[in-house]
Amino acid sequence: MDGSARGDQCDHCGTLLDPPDLIDPRSALSGDRTLETRDSRHLFLRQSQLVDSIGAWIDSRTGWPPFVVSTAKSWLNAELRDRCITRDLAWGIAVPREGFDGKVFYVWFDAPIGYIAATQEWADAARGRDWRQWWWQANDVSYIQFLGKDNIPFHTVSFPATLIGSGEPWKTADVIKGFHWLNYEGGKFSISRKRGIFTDAALEELPADLWRWWLIANAPESADTDFAVTRFVADVNKDLADIFGNLANRIISFAHRAFEGRIPDGGAPGEAERQLADDLEQRIAALHRHHTALEFRSAAAVTRAIWDTANAYLQHTAPWTAIKSDPARAAIITRTGLNLVALCATLAWSIVPDLAERVLGALGRNDAVPRWPNGPLIPLLDSGAGTPVARLGPLVEKISPEKADHLTRRFGT
Repeated sequence: MDGSARGDQCDHCGTLLDPPDLIDPRSALSGDRTLETRDSRHLFLRQSQLVDSIGAWIDSRTGWPPFVVSTAKSWLNAELRDRCITRDLAWGIAVPREGFDGKVFYVWFDAPIGYIAATQEWADAARGRDWRQWWWQANDVSYIQFLGKDNIPFHTVSFPATLIGSGEPWKTADVIKGFHWLNYEGGKFSISRKRGIFTDAALEELPADLWRWWLIANAPESADTDFAVTRFVADVNKDLADIFGNLANRIISFAHRAFEGRIPDGGAPGEAERQLADDLEQRIAALHRHHTALEFRSAAAVTRAIWDTANAYLQHTAPWTAIKSDPARAAIITRTGLNLVALCATLAWSIVPDLAERVLGALGRNDAVPRWPNGPLIPLLDSGAGTPVARLGPLVEKISPEKADHLTRRFGT
């Protein structure tokens, strides 16, 4: 157990703590180490009566990461105590029950109910909306939660106990996607201790897609992940600037040099294009499986592999060389290459939407949500002849050593 625990949960192991359980407690405000206990009347959630019901509910779920299941069952296999759901505090949601004046609900009992309350508020804001469609007998709703591992016990045991224990047909989570810790330079992120890079500051420094890419590609799905500025810079420069950005810029710039900024016409795909299509169809199927299974790191890895495949195709076929001896073949390659870049952007849209939309916009594709490719790819890679292509310019500016040093200084500990 971490001796520096703050609040009612150990930062290290996640154990829930009552004040008398704390080792060497002290006030964060005054430094006083005197712990005074007083008798007080509270409400409890009788979790001990729901062990079998919650266990059956967990067993009925699919798609949970193994460590989420093991965390939940470890709570059930241990003696699951009844949980105090009220507090003697000056702030919070007042308990609407006679004899409990001055008491408020414990945040981890009350806050998840806010999911339902927020839906009701949303529904009340416009005609035709019914919050019950999402929460009450909502068997046609797919409900996924994304959580840090410290919140897993509350969403796999405590909140389900509230819903199941009511005896009413509330919708419970289908999939709980838990994550391990994202650490910062060898230590934990902490808002209160001002350690780490947080969203507002991150967006002051660099575009959102750069952060999104790194966080998805390094998601702490099976173990903790350590964020380091040097690693972040190296990955972003390689993946987004050198691989994806260079792929888009190279073929679009060539189309302007050789084909008046349009997708060229003429000729039919050859063996290289058919092999490319076969390879990509398999990779796209794998990518779809990873997205469906919420396997973020694997989805980013396959997305990167598709970018690599596209770059390898252009490197091997070299339309900038073919144009000198076989303009018709260069036209086929360029048409394929431009559609290939659009395909790469479409597949990456869910991870790097701004970058993907810039590429797709340059290629004349402005759908609000790009259409996922289904079926054989050859017709898709051979389409769009005559479509104007806008100049793109550098898609991603590399993070310079000076910028990396600035990030280290600003966010270093």
